[in-house]
Formats: sequence, C-alpha cells, structure tokens
Amino acid sequence: MKNLYLPVLVFFLVLGCKEKPLTEEEIVVKAKEIHQKVITIDTHCDINVKNFTDSLNYTQDLDTQITLPKMNEGGLDVAWFIVYTGQDSLNPSGYEKAYNNAISKFEAIHRLTEIIAPDKIELAYNSDDVRRIHDAGKKVAMIGIENGYPVGMDISNVKKFYDLGGRYMSLSHQGHSQLCDSNTGEENDEWLHNGLSELGREVVSEMNKYGMMIDVSHPSKESMKQMIELTKAPIIASHSSSRALCNHSRNLDDEQLMWLKENGGVVQTVAFSSYVNTEKHEAFQEQAKAIYDDVAKEMNFTTVGWDSVRQMPDSMRNAYVDKYRAMRKAASDKVEALKASGDPVDVSDFVDHIDYLVNKIGIKHVGISSDFDGGGGIYGWNDASETFNVTLELVKRGYTEKEIAMLWGENLLRVLDEVQAVAQQLQEQS
Repeated sequence: MKNLYLPVLVFFLVLGCKEKPLTEEEIVVKAKEIHQKVITIDTHCDINVKNFTDSLNYTQDLDTQITLPKMNEGGLDVAWFIVYTGQDSLNPSGYEKAYNNAISKFEAIHRLTEIIAPDKIELAYNSDDVRRIHDAGKKVAMIGIENGYPVGMDISNVKKFYDLGGRYMSLSHQGHSQLCDSNTGEENDEWLHNGLSELGREVVSEMNKYGMMIDVSHPSKESMKQMIELTKAPIIASHSSSRALCNHSRNLDDEQLMWLKENGGVVQTVAFSSYVNTEKHEAFQEQAKAIYDDVAKEMNFTTVGWDSVRQMPDSMRNAYVDKYRAMRKAASDKVEALKASGDPVDVSDFVDHIDYLVNKIGIKHVGISSDFDGGGGIYGWNDASETFNVTLELVKRGYTEKEIAMLWGENLLRVLDEVQAVAQQLQEQS
C-alpha cells in the first residue's frame, strides 16, 4: 500500500529548508564580499590634461569625480580614461587641432601610468593585462576615444591611436563628423552622410583589422545599423542606457538593443542623470538650480549650457569647468541636503535600466559606466568613492556573484577578447 503521508512529509521538508531572507546587515556583508572579489570596470571617465602633471595629478584627491584615492575608497578597479575631442569644422585646420588635442590626452594617460604613479596604476592593452595588473594589487587604466574626428582624413591615425592604447572609438560625438552622423541629427532630422561616410566605412574596417572596439554611444541609429552590417567583430555602446525607460537620443531603443545582441556586443549602462530619468532629473535640477544660481551670483560666475561649453576653445572650456566645479563645491552642502529630502535620480533608478536591459537582451550583453567628469553621476554614485553602492543595489535585487562579475566587467572583457581575436585573423589573412 502506498504511503499517503509521504507527499505531505516532503512538502513540509521542502518548506522547512527554504532559506530565510537576508537581513539588511547581511545583504551589506554579502555585497562587500562580492565587490571585493569581482573586477569592477567603468568604461567611461573623462579627463583634463591639467590633472596629469607632476604637481597636480590623480594620486591626490582632486575635486574631480575620479582619482586614485576615490577608486581605492569605492573599490573601482579599472577606469577607461577618455581621449575626448569636441566636434569642430571639417577642414584641415580643424583636424590638426583635434589630432593634437587627442595626442595630448594620450600622453597625459601614459604620463600617469608610466611616470607619475606606475606603482599605483598601469595601462592595460588587453584582458590578460587587466587581470595581471589587478592581481598585482594596482589600479588599471584603459583608453577609449570619444569622437573619431581627430583621425582627420588620414586613416593611418587609427593604427597610431591603437598603438597608443586606444581600445575603443566612437566615430562621432555632439555633431556629425567626417566619419559618420551623430545622434544629434535626430533633433532637426538633419544628416550629413545618412549614416557612415566612405571614409567612415574604411575606419570601421581598420578598427576591425587592429582590434579596436567600435563604440556606438554617440553615432546616429542609421550609423549604428551600417556599422553592424560592416563590422566583423562585436561592438559596444560605452555609455548608453535604455531608450524605452528614458526617451533620449543618446540611449538605445529596443530595435538597436536587438541589433547589438545579435552582433554579440555589450551596452554599458550609463549613470548620467538625464539619460536615466529625464523627467525626474529635470524636476530635481529645477529645485537645485535656485541654489546654484544664488551661489554663482555670489561668485560672479555665469553658467551656460553644456552644448555651449563643448564648443568653447580648450583654454576657455577648461577655465569655465574650473569655475563651475568651484561653484558646485561651494553649493554642495545645500544641494546634498536637498538630495536627502528630495527625489534625485539615484542608484535604484540606474539599476532599473540594468534590469530592463538584462531582461530584454540577456545579461551577457550588459555592463556598467559612469561618464564621470563628463556630466555623469547620480545620487549614490556621484564619484568613484561610491562605486560599492551599485554592487549593493544589484545584490538587493537578487543578482548572483557570477552575474555581478559579468555586469561589472567580464562581459566587456569578453567583447574585447573577441574583437582582438578577429583582428588577429584578419592580419593573418592579409
């Protein structure tokens, strides 16, 4: 005769084995353990060359969102420093100026890693370097190029930039470059190339040949489509989020996300307040603006929009940014009090994008970026010292250690490996 009590017994045994929910304190402990184990990679941190001198540099806790002390405090292991050049005229003088600007930033990053603080941070060229440097207890620097404008009309510059350490490049920024259209054309439906130019197509092939990842965070949707059709390797979006959650042209819509998934690439979710939640960002900024305006008035400083700042000559832009940061610092206590009592865009809003992207295209196609010192930062992750808070939120939402490792860097390193493997094959065939 069957034992009629067996199913009931099994039910209660299973019920009794069910894990109890972790307490808040236990969640923090678990998150700290995971954060310590995984390699945390931020794929987009802008720089100013004036902070890479023997007297003023990232070994000091400067008034910037990323420095070595802040990386140490927050447990950020790898920072992609950005060779950024604003868009200017498409002529020889413009290209020459852009090239010189790019070289100055390459040189600054090499100066930090080879002369100023080689015992604290080292430049990585591939995933093996990342792991070796991390295991040695040092911070890791990598280089991304924001805007292909400095390539000019000389395609050999792609190889030059690669040899200097550039491991990803976007072909445009705020405005159409000689290589491709920018997402900014969407505002007025005005395009220069209707995607990629002929030179841009050559640059895509050249990037494939040498192992430089193609970054689609700033190019137009049509440019992205054509890049994916041409490339023989996976692509990345170095600092973009989901357009379904925040309707900004800098984010990727669901169709673009599916293209990226099919291509095998990765989208590095960006902690840029207005790209995370535009409405919430603008509502809070309206409240904060009154504070900043009062402080700016006291300091005889006039603020302007960031689009205008990007168009300034380098010396003028640097001077403006210095004054702007001084003003923000002077207002920081009042703004922090407002954040504590108000409703700013925060880490939870940011991880909402990670959740959406993971559900839409799968966890192996999603990563993390900040855009620090380029406009990025949210409440709870406003500089590198607060990096742990992202891991904590991921643990709260049930992500496992393996999944968190993928999000924080393993996915990005996988793409880099695949891009460099394709390059090796192409070079062997030529």
